[in-house]
Amino acid sequence: MTLATDFERRSLPLEYPFTIARGTQTESAVVTVRVEADDGTIGVGGAAPSSHYGETVDTVTAVLPDLLAVVEDVGDPHQLERIERRMRETVRRNPAARCAVSIALHDFVAKRLDLPLYRYWGLDPSESLETSYTIGLDDTETMREKTETALDRGFSTLKVKLGTDRDVEIVETIRSVAPDVSLFVDANEAWTPREAVRKIDRLAAYDLAFVEQPVPAEDPAGLRYVYERAALPIAADESCETLSDIPQIADRCDIANLKLMKCGGLREAKRMIHAARAHGLEVMCGCMTESNASIAAACHLAPLLDYADLDGSLLLAEDPYDGVPMSGGEIDLAGLDRAGTGAVTE
Repeated sequence: MTLATDFERRSLPLEYPFTIARGTQTESAVVTVRVEADDGTIGVGGAAPSSHYGETVDTVTAVLPDLLAVVEDVGDPHQLERIERRMRETVRRNPAARCAVSIALHDFVAKRLDLPLYRYWGLDPSESLETSYTIGLDDTETMREKTETALDRGFSTLKVKLGTDRDVEIVETIRSVAPDVSLFVDANEAWTPREAVRKIDRLAAYDLAFVEQPVPAEDPAGLRYVYERAALPIAADESCETLSDIPQIADRCDIANLKLMKCGGLREAKRMIHAARAHGLEVMCGCMTESNASIAAACHLAPLLDYADLDGSLLLAEDPYDGVPMSGGEIDLAGLDRAGTGAVTE
């Protein structure tokens, strides 16, 4: 088998400016990877790098030639373990870059076997989940309007970004227009430990499922402080990047939130899920603002999860890729009629 590889970078505008406690973005900078065999089989994967984790489109495109050289040197895309090991040896960091190659290879291999990825993994599509839809920070009235729009689109699980001096007001407003949705909040490291406990005590009155990353990842003792005192379950996101973090957070949160762009690929993501289970944690898979070149792959993990926060492509003004059907947020793996991850150009 002869393989050819390439990649391209592009900027994808968001439907609305997206604000979290750390800042605002109006577009998502992504890189798409293609692996093609001489029989015409094409695998597609995407990178959505985050500067918070030390990556940019420039760093991704700088290392991809070396990573793709590994793929071409091994020559057999089915040797996923060997390729992953070689990629880690070649580029120690840059998880989003390695992830794009990992997704492209999984897409390629599943297509060669004429199976959707979840079937290649032996997963049951009936155990899939509904993704949450994120309401980014804005003035309270605009957040209310965005919530109403999400409800009109059929979403029944919402995630609300916090990290302001009006956090309780925001949640009260959203709960008033969405009394029946499953609701959780994400502070993106914005609170101090004591502030987090005080705010969570007040937020508990609004029937929240959990609170995501209340304090900075650089303060593990603070995360434990909150976990031991909070009135709601705690999810670790920025504190949970790779497999080695799972044992470190096991005694300071209830939920491990993994992301493909943090951990470096699909095989590592599955290892993290199993490790989290072994440590008694629930598991969520989140995302960046991404196209279906990467989100589609993450959707196939849904039967292994307790929570899915995979709305990254839904926040785009337009996605150049179609993926797993997600009408109203339901990750419909059984409705996928294509092999691989399901990512195809529209």
